[in-house]
Amino acid sequence: MVRSDYSLPLAALLLLGFGLLVLHSAAPGNEFLRQLVFVGVAAVASAVVLFLGKSRIVRFTPHLYALSLVLLVLTRLFGTTVNGAKSWLYIGPLPGFQPSELAKIALILALAVALHERPIRNLKGYLRPVLLTLPPMALVLTEPDLGGALVIAAIGAAALLLRGVPWKHVAVAAAVAAVALPTVVWPNLAPHQQTRLVSFMNPAADPQGAGYQVIQSTIAIGSGGLLGKGWGEGTQSQLGFIPFRHTDFIFPVLAEEGGFLAALLLLGLYALLFWRLVAMAHECHQERDQLIIGGVLALIGFQVVVNIGVTLGLAPVTGITLPLVSYGGTSLLVTLTALTLAFTVHRDRNTQW
Repeated sequence: MVRSDYSLPLAALLLLGFGLLVLHSAAPGNEFLRQLVFVGVAAVASAVVLFLGKSRIVRFTPHLYALSLVLLVLTRLFGTTVNGAKSWLYIGPLPGFQPSELAKIALILALAVALHERPIRNLKGYLRPVLLTLPPMALVLTEPDLGGALVIAAIGAAALLLRGVPWKHVAVAAAVAAVALPTVVWPNLAPHQQTRLVSFMNPAADPQGAGYQVIQSTIAIGSGGLLGKGWGEGTQSQLGFIPFRHTDFIFPVLAEEGGFLAALLLLGLYALLFWRLVAMAHECHQERDQLIIGGVLALIGFQVVVNIGVTLGLAPVTGITLPLVSYGGTSLLVTLTALTLAFTVHRDRNTQW
């Protein structure tokens, strides 16, 4: 019997509580209440994952991956467009959800099931991970949801790196990416996404247009000072100068109202979460367990780095939310379920696949 370490759930709960507090200030209306509802739904989903255990979850992986692709195709055909991306799917009276979020967990599991030879020594070794990663990434990119596609790419890249990739292969991949970005990715981006990427280099060139979000975000973060202006007292956030302040740009609300110390506390909680995921992966002896936990780390860590980087003007605006903090029912559900999956895999690490 392996004893479970509860530092990961503790870090996740602290982050969730922190996020709900900030969200109540950023969006005290129906969004906050809906987020509470999804916390309950995520708790039920987490309980199911804990009950099923690693072995039974793995048996469902092919079906889950196929289902995620079917839902992405249905979204492409019948989805609802929100903020320029056809990424939401409504089925009957059920609340709308983003199938791209489900695809992230499905891909983590599918890569862990498929990859068992270590390390990669030739091009044939990349066939399975590429064939698993490209379909969901391409479907999400054509919605177009650049942020979701980047997260899926990060999960695929993390799986390859954990499996072991020669440095010369990394160099070749970097060269291919350098060619593909301007010739393949850029032409397929929506006009507003292209504008965002261009304005990243100089937000002041269009302060009332493409650069507006980043300019207002950096003003809010800088004006918070050491201790902040007080909960619910941020002028940039409460007066509506920060667009999407309860989703993509919730970090400036925290920094303005809680100051540098609150922002540092949030980053410290994320660091604790990441440290525990790394330690848990290290404690697992089976490579596939390591791949699942590493995939969860890539899923959450990539979003944290990009989201905060965007609000600081260090990365282009991509529409990636801040895990466990930003408003978003599907994102919250998937993030908590992914963390529970990592916890369950670590708990069952002595169980064979």
